[in-house]
Amino acid sequence: MDFKPEIRTVQVTRYVTPLREGGSMPAIAEADDNFLYALKFRGAGQGSKALIAELIGGEVARALGFKVPEIVFANLDEAFGRTEPDEEIQDLLKASVGLNLALHYLSGSITFDSTVTQLDATLASQILWLDSLLVNVDRTCRNTNMLWWNKELWLIDHGAALYFHHSWNNWEAKATAPFNYIKDHVMLPFATELDAVNTSFSAILTPERIQAIVSLVPDEWLSADAPFESAEKHKAAYATFLQMRVAHSLTFVKEAQDARERLI
Repeated sequence: MDFKPEIRTVQVTRYVTPLREGGSMPAIAEADDNFLYALKFRGAGQGSKALIAELIGGEVARALGFKVPEIVFANLDEAFGRTEPDEEIQDLLKASVGLNLALHYLSGSITFDSTVTQLDATLASQILWLDSLLVNVDRTCRNTNMLWWNKELWLIDHGAALYFHHSWNNWEAKATAPFNYIKDHVMLPFATELDAVNTSFSAILTPERIQAIVSLVPDEWLSADAPFESAEKHKAAYATFLQMRVAHSLTFVKEAQDARERLI
């Protein structure tokens, strides 16, 4: 079966309110389709790299069967922020003119709390495997980045994943390395089914599927200071990293299993 993910593009029409809990100053915004979105700005601290991680991480999660809010490209017009009274927000809007990223806002959702709700071992193992693959450092007890909405668990905020791309130093070696931060993962105590999950998830993430997801990244988000001759080679590096990560998944699975043994 062909796997051709598509991302809609919306026009931001109204800045509603900042989401102050986010370090990159995301906001709730309305678009021309009349839906509300959690808007991530390319002009924020981590720049377009956080948007790339959000896009790739979110769509990899969706491909693996997780519930993820719809991700859209959000276009910000040059005149959009002129009436914003907050100077800090106005500067952010000016720096983010053009294509940004947004997730459908899950109104009325509740933050997942592992001390209140325990997930079954398979789902816990699936989430932990995903974050080990993506080297996502931001799914801890302090900040789970998971929501309950319509009685289902939804994964959000993958902007801290793929952190190797902030420098690209030794990225090929990092693709096959263990994920040491897994010791802090919120699902670690419950992830007892990693071997079975590794088998099923590795089969889903074929090179073709990974390439289809990475191809979604807009060329304009790719950093000019990255060590690649073209946007095509830049995207190929992301795809290669993920393909190598899948091929060596037993390495991070063992790291997680060892970390869990030390924990319990």
